Amino acid sequence: MKTRADLFAFLDAQGIAHSTLDHPAVFRVGEGDEIKAGLPGGHTKNLFLKDAKGQLWLISALGETRIDLKRLHPVIGSARLSFGSPELMQETLGVTPGSVTAFGLINDSDRRVRFVLDAGLADSDPVNFHPLINTATTAVSQAGFRRFLAAVGIEPLIVDFEAMAVV
Repeated sequence: MKTRADLFAFLDAQGIAHSTLDHPAVFRVGEGDEIKAGLPGGHTKNLFLKDAKGQLWLISALGETRIDLKRLHPVIGSARLSFGSPELMQETLGVTPGSVTAFGLINDSDRRVRFVLDAGLADSDPVNFHPLINTATTAVSQAGFRRFLAAVGIEPLIVDFEAMAVV
């Protein structure tokens, strides 16, 4: 599994500018508001999910976005959704609970995880994610984030969670 240093080397190799702030561990949305206040751009919440047919999903959204998992599955074309286990998260994304991040897609070499991107986050610039560990936040431009996704072979499914529709 790739580490934070591996992620930064990958971003550098792709020509993706990034800046990172180290901070105390942040495990969930609502924690670390004082940290976020000093960082411009979209701050994220990330959900690692598994549907009833075994398909894995990663949702990255703005921290304040309300995500109704009971209504989401027909929108994204999945079976009913529930949270994926910590073991499966570690196996596919190389992260532990509290450190879930879109940057974890760098570890999903078998492309087992489908990626859903919040339309609000897709419009944010820059975007802020944990760099595979929850003791830091890494900012990249929206264009840089899209280059990252393309470099790891991911085409995001963009969803407007307010309208509950694919964009």
